[in-house]
Amino acid sequence: MLTLRLTELPRPGLPLAYPAIPGEPLPPAYAAVAAAAGFEAGRGGALRLDGVVQGRPAWLVGVAPGPHGMEAAGALAAASLAGEGPDGPRHAVIDARGLAPAEVAALAMGAGMRSHRLPFLGAEPPPALRQLDLLVEDAAAAEPALARVRAVLRGTGLARDLAAEPGNRLSPRDFADRLGELEGHGIEVVVHGRHWLERHGYGGLLAVGRGSAHPPRLVVLRWPGHGPGGTPPVAFVGKGITFDTGGISIKPAAGMEAMKGDMAGAAACAGAMLALALRDSPAPALAVLAIAENATDGDSYRPGDVLRMGSGTTVEVVDTDAEGRLVLADALHHARRQEPRAIIDLATLTGSIVRALGHQRAGLFGNDAGLRDAAMAAGEAVGEPLWPMPIGEGHRRDLESDIADLRHCLPAGGGGGWAGKFLPDACHAAAFLREFACPEGAPHIPWAHLDIAGMDLREEGVESGPYPLPPGPSGFGVRLLDRLVADRFE
Repeated sequence: MLTLRLTELPRPGLPLAYPAIPGEPLPPAYAAVAAAAGFEAGRGGALRLDGVVQGRPAWLVGVAPGPHGMEAAGALAAASLAGEGPDGPRHAVIDARGLAPAEVAALAMGAGMRSHRLPFLGAEPPPALRQLDLLVEDAAAAEPALARVRAVLRGTGLARDLAAEPGNRLSPRDFADRLGELEGHGIEVVVHGRHWLERHGYGGLLAVGRGSAHPPRLVVLRWPGHGPGGTPPVAFVGKGITFDTGGISIKPAAGMEAMKGDMAGAAACAGAMLALALRDSPAPALAVLAIAENATDGDSYRPGDVLRMGSGTTVEVVDTDAEGRLVLADALHHARRQEPRAIIDLATLTGSIVRALGHQRAGLFGNDAGLRDAAMAAGEAVGEPLWPMPIGEGHRRDLESDIADLRHCLPAGGGGGWAGKFLPDACHAAAFLREFACPEGAPHIPWAHLDIAGMDLREEGVESGPYPLPPGPSGFGVRLLDRLVADRFE
C-alpha cells in the first residue's frame, strides 16, 4: 500500500502536485501558466506544468466544490503523478502547505484509495506510487489525522485484497487462515468449523456449505477496546461466500466469475475491525463472519428442503441461489447471543437492490431510527452513501410457508406474470433477516442491514463513489463502519 509521510522540508527533484482551491490565489509560478491554459480549479481537473517548479514534473490539481472535493483532488494527484516516467514514479510529493489537518488527511485518503494495487498474479505487477510525502507547515499538528487515515486505508486495503482473490486461492479455510493474521494487531480470532456448527445446530450455514469440498466456517473477531469496563460491543455481521455458483439453482455462466467477490461483506467487516485496532479505538467491537462456498454436488441442499437454523426456526428453501440470507441468519443469531449494543450486517445480497439503486447507493434496512440515521450520516461523510428501504408487513407476509416457520424467498419470477418480474427481493431478504436479528419477544437490539450489491465492485465505466478507483473491489463499508463507530459508539 501507499506509504504516507508528513514533511516540513521540500525534497528537490520529486514529482509534485499542488491542490488549487477555487477562490484562493495560486503561487505566482503557477498562476501565469494556469491562466494561459484556462485552468479553473472548481472543475476538479489536472494541468501538467512543464518547467515551472525547479525543473521537476509538476501538476496543478483542482479541488472541486463539495464535501469530497479534497479527497477527489488527492486521488487525481496520485493518478497524475503515477503517470510520470516510463514506469511511473515510486516517490512523489503533494504541496499541502496552508491546509488544515483535516484537509491534509482528506488529500491523503484520496491518494491512498486511488493508489492501492490489488493482488496481481502475473509475472510483473503494474507500476504504482509507493511513497507520498505531504509537505506541510506543522507536521505534529497534522499527524493525528493522518494516523487515522493510515489505519482506515489498511483496513480498506485488506477488504479489497480479500475480495479480489480467486475462489481457488480463497476457500473458506484460506479465508479463516487469513483472518487469523489479525491476532497480530490485538484482535481475538475464534474459528468454528463444521463439527462445532453441527453441535450448535447452525443449519443454514451448514446447508449452504454442504455441496463444497471446503467445509464452512463461522469466524468471530473481537476487539476489546479500552473504554469503561463492561461496555457491550458493537457487532458487525458479514456474508462470506467465497464463491457462489448458485448451487442447484445454478447461475448463468455469463458473469459468474465475479462471484469470487460474494464475500465482500465479510471482508469489509474484517477490514473495519483492523482499522479500529490500528487506531486503538476505545469502543469494543466484534465481527461474526459466515464463510462458505456455495457449490453443487450430490450432497447439495435443494429447493424444497426444510432447514432448522441455529435459533431453532425452521426455514423452507425456495432457491439455493438465495444462500446469503441463510448464512447471515445463523450469523445474526450468533451475534445476538453476545448481547451487543447494536448489530450491523453487510452483504452483497440481492440483484434487486441494484435494480432499485444502481451503483450509486447501498440499501439500508433496520429496526432503529437512531442507528439508521447514524449510518446514513456516516456513509455521507465518507462517500459510501446509503438509502433507506422499507420492510413492510406485506414483505413478511409473503414469506409464510405451509411446511416451515417461514420460507427464505419467493420463487424466481414470483409465480409468473408481469408483476412477478419485479419482486422486491431486497425487501423480502431484509424481512427474513429481521426474524433472526430481532426475534419477536426478544429484547430490543438496534439492527441495520446493508445490502451492498452494486457498491462492492468498481467495473469499467461504473463509478460508485466520490472519485474514480481502478476497476476491482472497492472495499465499500470499511470506512462507513469505522466512522459509524467513531460517531456513535466511542
